[in-house]
Amino acid sequence: MNHSIKMIVTDLDDTLLRTDKTISEFTRSVLSKCRNSGIKVAYATGRGESNAHVAPPEMFDGRISMNGAKARVGDMIIYNRPIPHLTVRSFLIACHKRGIKITSESGGWHYSNFTVSDKWPFITNFSIVDFKEHDMDAEKIYSVDLTGKDIDFIKETIPDSLHMVISRDGIMQIMHRDATKSNALRELARYWGIAQTEVVVFGDDLNDIDMLKYAGIGVAMVNALDEVKAVADCLCDSCDNDGVAKWIEGNIIKENQPDYPGKLIINTIEGRESRFIKELSDI
Repeated sequence: MNHSIKMIVTDLDDTLLRTDKTISEFTRSVLSKCRNSGIKVAYATGRGESNAHVAPPEMFDGRISMNGAKARVGDMIIYNRPIPHLTVRSFLIACHKRGIKITSESGGWHYSNFTVSDKWPFITNFSIVDFKEHDMDAEKIYSVDLTGKDIDFIKETIPDSLHMVISRDGIMQIMHRDATKSNALRELARYWGIAQTEVVVFGDDLNDIDMLKYAGIGVAMVNALDEVKAVADCLCDSCDNDGVAKWIEGNIIKENQPDYPGKLIINTIEGRESRFIKELSDI
C-alpha cells in the first residue's frame, strides 16, 4: 500500500459511476480496501441529496455535494455555503418570467417552476412554487433546456455573489461563490489532518477542474473533457472500464503487482502528449 496518499476524492457521474450509473463490484472492493488501510475515501459531485441510490453513503468517509456547497462526514456537516433566498429571489423571478426552467434545491428538495420528474423520472421530491413567495435558502440553483440567449441572459442577471458552471450534459448550475469542490475538499482534508500533497482527485467535467488543480495529484478520466485533461497531472482509463479503481489498484495499493495495467498511466490524448505526467513514486 502506498502510504504517501491518505485521501482519495472522486467525482461521480462519468468518473466513478459507469454510464449506466452503477459502481462495479471491482471498484467497490478497491475502495473498501483503501478504507480498511486507513485511506479516506470521499466523493465530490454536483448532485444533491438524490444520489444515495447510486452512491450509498456507507461506501464513503466523506461526501461533497452541490458542487461544494455542502460537505459531510457521516451525518455531520463540516462545510456549508447556501445561497440566501433574498439574494436570488429577483433572479429566480426574472428567469421564470423569461420562461426559463429553473429550480432552487435545498435539503434534498427541489423547488421549481417546472415538473422535475419529466426531466428525471427518479426525482419525485419536488414542488412547483411561486418564486415571489419562496423563502428557502438554496444550496444550488439549476436550469435545464437552455438556449444560447437564455445563457447570455443568466450571465447578465446572476448576482455577483454567485458563480455558475455548465456541465457537459448542458445543465446550468449556480452556487454561492465560495461553494466549490476545492473549498469543500480543503475542509475535509483539514478535518482529517491531511496535507494537500496527500490527496488524489479524479474527475471528468468542468466543475472538477478546481479540485484537480488543488490536489497533490489530479487524475482525469480518458473520457474527460479536453479542458479537464489539460489541467490534470495524469490520465486513467474510462468510467466504463473502472478507470478510477484500476489507477488506485496500480498506483496506490500495488499488491505485489508492479506491472498491473492500472499502473500504466496513459500519457497521450489523440496522438498528443499529456501536459504533465508523474508517477506516485516521484512525489
